[in-house]
Amino acid sequence: MVVTGGSGGRESRAECLTEIPNAAGPLDAKEEILNECESIWKQMEECQSKLKLVGTEALLPSDAKTSLLMLLWRSLAVGGHDWKIRNPDLPSTSPDVLLELGKEELQKVKNDLEMVLLAVQSKNKQLEEDLKREEQWYEQQKQMLDTLNKMEEEANTQVEQLSTKRESDELEKKILKVRTYKRELLDALGDFLDEHFPQPEEGENTEKKNFSAEPAVELITLKDILEILINKLMSTPHEPYVTINESFWPPYIELLLRYGIALRHPEDSNRMRLQAFHI
Repeated sequence: MVVTGGSGGRESRAECLTEIPNAAGPLDAKEEILNECESIWKQMEECQSKLKLVGTEALLPSDAKTSLLMLLWRSLAVGGHDWKIRNPDLPSTSPDVLLELGKEELQKVKNDLEMVLLAVQSKNKQLEEDLKREEQWYEQQKQMLDTLNKMEEEANTQVEQLSTKRESDELEKKILKVRTYKRELLDALGDFLDEHFPQPEEGENTEKKNFSAEPAVELITLKDILEILINKLMSTPHEPYVTINESFWPPYIELLLRYGIALRHPEDSNRMRLQAFHI
């Protein structure tokens, strides 16, 4: 609560009392009343200084009036306590003088309270505007952060996709190179076998002709024998052995066994398998 004081206030009070009719008494009585008023005014200024130290806080519109009334009640309680201790003499025993003084004080208190209320409402309005601006700024920053996070996620996703695609392309190229090299190697091996290990002629199987009247079995090439052994090893690695039949030319079988390309079964000499070079 703010109470205006100073010399202007004292002059106003003196003028008010000067205009009071002679019912207040002779000139000496007026001087005494002025002195008492000066003393009371000094006490009010002290109370004003104490109230200024209390300060004001930003209040909600619904609580402003209640808080101001509480401040008024506290100031009146302090003033009443001081008056009770001092037990002061009344400046005048005239009811008219006391009534005028009381009306003037109440009017001033009302004006001061209205000024305080306006100040508090203005401050609360300013605080609400500041809060609204801060909330808008916070929402803008939040939207900006969400946008940046989304852009970062999209960039990371694109990088991962590009990396995955690059690795996939490189792997496909390597597989294609391996397949091409395998085809070239098989073609070269086939040409080498066809050139240096051709299919045996029927006359070379003399043993079959000498001991049997049945027509001789057609002999297969060394490439066909190797293909049979390779397919057997890859399809059934747990049972890679192949039974040696009459279509296998014995010199070719002996060649494969002598150079470690093929192995006989440890318990059955009529079966053989390809050496597991890939293990």
